Amino acid sequence: MDGPLTCPFAPQPPQPLPLQVGMLLFPGLTLMDLVGPQTVLGWHGQTHLVWKTLDTVAADSGIAIQPTATFASCPGDLDVLFVPGGMGTAAVMGDAEALQFLADRGARAGWVTSVCSGSLILAAAGLLRGYKATTHWAAYGGLAAMGVEVVRERVVEDRNRMSGGGVTAGLDFGLTLLARLRGEQVAKVTQLSMEHDPKPPFDCGTPDAAGPELTAAALSAMGNMNEEAVETARTRRRHEPT
Repeated sequence: MDGPLTCPFAPQPPQPLPLQVGMLLFPGLTLMDLVGPQTVLGWHGQTHLVWKTLDTVAADSGIAIQPTATFASCPGDLDVLFVPGGMGTAAVMGDAEALQFLADRGARAGWVTSVCSGSLILAAAGLLRGYKATTHWAAYGGLAAMGVEVVRERVVEDRNRMSGGGVTAGLDFGLTLLARLRGEQVAKVTQLSMEHDPKPPFDCGTPDAAGPELTAAALSAMGNMNEEAVETARTRRRHEPT
């Protein structure tokens, strides 16, 4: 015989329950911020794409996304609460209804997470107070103004908070989080299945590598996200009780 016989009626090890992942949608989000982590985590659980209504939400590239849950219908206890970033970040930072939803689910979620400028939204909801986090390089100042200790890394973990840097960091963030949730072996198999082996055509993915001229051009193209975040932080401080 080639090996020992296996009894078909032998008890099987229990399978983990599917992950419950709540992912905030909002007008002007960056699609890749959302799709990268969802591609990783979606293979291992149920994704709830959450907004105020079930009407489609336009990403900042114009693609329409269909929510699958509202703030009211999203499960109360999530394994992962996730917030993407994008050009619509500043508006959500001032949206009381969205911030209340995040504060409620974040208080009970297993992991409270973000990619890109989504960390600024978490900070506006009070979910990064006393935590380290990262964001898109163009929003470091805004995140610091929100009272968060900024770490300039691609993925930052602090207890049950995990944040990823800008846009493409979402895949690295998702795989790092999956390793915490399901183990390194599962994360490695997922990475291989996705063929995640990046080799960018240009060495200019950070301001240090790109140099001042390209950095200035990128800041001009992206708009004033950093200044908007700083102003939001100032406004919040003016309205906080002394």
